[in-house]
Amino acid sequence: MCDRDVWEFQIAALADIAESRSMEWGLEHDSLGAMADAVLESAPERFALAGHSMGGRAAFEVYRRAPERVTRLAVMNTGVAPLASGQAGAEEERGRRRLLDLAFSQGIRAMAAEWLIGMIPAYRLDDSALVEAIVSMFARKTPQLFLVQQEALLARPDARLLLPRISCPALVLTGQDDVWSPPVRHQEIADAIPGARLVLVPGSGHMSTMEKPAEVAAAMREWLLA
Repeated sequence: MCDRDVWEFQIAALADIAESRSMEWGLEHDSLGAMADAVLESAPERFALAGHSMGGRAAFEVYRRAPERVTRLAVMNTGVAPLASGQAGAEEERGRRRLLDLAFSQGIRAMAAEWLIGMIPAYRLDDSALVEAIVSMFARKTPQLFLVQQEALLARPDARLLLPRISCPALVLTGQDDVWSPPVRHQEIADAIPGARLVLVPGSGHMSTMEKPAEVAAAMREWLLA
């Protein structure tokens, strides 16, 4: 549900060393595999790849398909496991369906306002500029697109076995206070990727590129110049 705004600061901050392109997903991108295929169709022959949240999962699928084309890989505030079996998976699906019901019944802004509780830390919820930037970005999308993306996430593939095969310079980043994609999960991801660098951003939750843009840009600069 994000657009170029989620990377706006980093694109500008890294313009001296990187020509950046940002992907946006449509209704036709109804799986993480379809998202990965779209990246490969539009990207240069070789490229550095960064993905945030669902985009991190799509980035793993890009690497699975064409490792020889990816020169560097950065994944942020993301995960690698498929939908859990049993009660845990059922609980995740119920949560996603509840947000979908809200999006269709009350609109994307209402859904986004609810989703922010947990997406960013409680101490950032009174940051009106940050909250409005995120909610407005989401509100540019439709409930139908939200449905497609939630279905894609519920059907997400298992990327855990891919991690040891990643051989390019890798950055694994999350917010120190991200409860959705917590530091412990990213420690496990970084430990599984040979030579990966782990960055935990203080004072940040799930929307790290917007919550702490300068810190994320600095980590990306070091990754791109490695």
